[in-house]
Amino acid sequence: MIALTLAELARAVNGTVAGPSLETVIDGPASVDSREIAVGGLFVAVSGEHVDGHDFAEQAVADGAAAALVQRDLGVPAVVVPDTVEALGLLAHHVLSQLPSLRVIGITGSQGKTSTKDLVASLLASSGETIAPIGSLNNEIGVPLTALRATESTRFLVVEMGARGRGHIQYLTTMVQPAVGAVLNVGVAHVGEFGSQQAIAESKGELVEALPSDGVAVLNADDDNVRAMAARTAADVVLFGSSPKADVRVDDISLDSLGRLRCTLDVDGVAHALAVALVGEHHAHNVAAAVAIALNCGVAFDAVPALLAGFEQTSKWRMEMSTTPNGVTIINDAYNANPDSMRAALRTLAALGHSRGPDCRTFAVLGEMRELGANSRDEHDAIGRLVVRLDVDQLVVVGAEARAVHLGACLEGSWDRESVCVPDVDSAVDFVRATARRGDVVLVKASRAAGLERVALALIAGTDQVNV
Repeated sequence: MIALTLAELARAVNGTVAGPSLETVIDGPASVDSREIAVGGLFVAVSGEHVDGHDFAEQAVADGAAAALVQRDLGVPAVVVPDTVEALGLLAHHVLSQLPSLRVIGITGSQGKTSTKDLVASLLASSGETIAPIGSLNNEIGVPLTALRATESTRFLVVEMGARGRGHIQYLTTMVQPAVGAVLNVGVAHVGEFGSQQAIAESKGELVEALPSDGVAVLNADDDNVRAMAARTAADVVLFGSSPKADVRVDDISLDSLGRLRCTLDVDGVAHALAVALVGEHHAHNVAAAVAIALNCGVAFDAVPALLAGFEQTSKWRMEMSTTPNGVTIINDAYNANPDSMRAALRTLAALGHSRGPDCRTFAVLGEMRELGANSRDEHDAIGRLVVRLDVDQLVVVGAEARAVHLGACLEGSWDRESVCVPDVDSAVDFVRATARRGDVVLVKASRAAGLERVALALIAGTDQVNV
């Protein structure tokens, strides 16, 4: 973060100074976690449902924070405001307004945001200092925390934008004022909160509506809801996807023997073959979107293949592949799930199993997909049926909330124990350990709240208990 005195901070957020000196300088990053405070940084006390950050402000300052952003005087150097989350957004807006040479890139979509963000950050880093979220910091707290990491030397700020309702993305855009905005897709994730897919499209389109006339809107040519957003922006429009109308067109999509993406990208009639260390064909569109963004931020197309060949995903539990010493491949995709991402992961599992030959068995360990509203049962049922159609060898459904996946599989095919429903993580681990053998591939996927990453991590750590 750029250096600010306590007095400057107070003016930026319409707060009042509490503490010994208006000239106290904050020159470190902001944090809402007192355990991650940096010397000279700002501790932001957020009152949550279960924990009140104000209880940790004194310790944060003792551990090196220059000051705190609080809602009441706690006897430490601080700025007091009515609402610390709102003030955090105001502070981010103020800091970015002091960095006129910074180019802000916003990314939204129903799935693929985090992987695309990681790709964009990797490509842009070749052209200048780039700041991007760690993991999925994409809400009214995560976005300003990311923005506040920018300094005078930062050239690019990549922001992932999520939403739980209309107006959420609009609020984030007023905070960071993106010059480039990418909408990856409009799916059914969070349809339970939005009410309809059309409402999701309306919300995602708030990003392109906020772009300036000299900005760039990067839109999915293969998604009707996204392509229609071209009418909602004054910015230049760049299309990506498989469509012949795409400015950055992806083709020849395949996977290697380890499930890693292979494809070609065509720009202005020039095609490049790409090898990217991301697991799954669905990443081809994420790569195309990332390249479209990078090209419009000054990265040369000729440099793209080498940059992508050296790409390493920084966000965990997203098609993260590990091989145990006993030869069982674990694909940990348990960070989150919705029907579209679940289908993509299952197709990758099936393709990987097929490529390894008849001795390779495929396991799908699946949990609940949340926030699907009235469609929840049907969507879970459809996933179970897809597992059967893809000839996945073993389905393990975890938790009563996901039982419709198991029932859908059972109704789709005349299986004999190829689908089981277990009550919890421990039961899932025990089942796979007792059943998987060398050469098998195990996919683990569910919404974040299900905590199924514990299945993947336990299987990797407990290799001595896996059959060989």
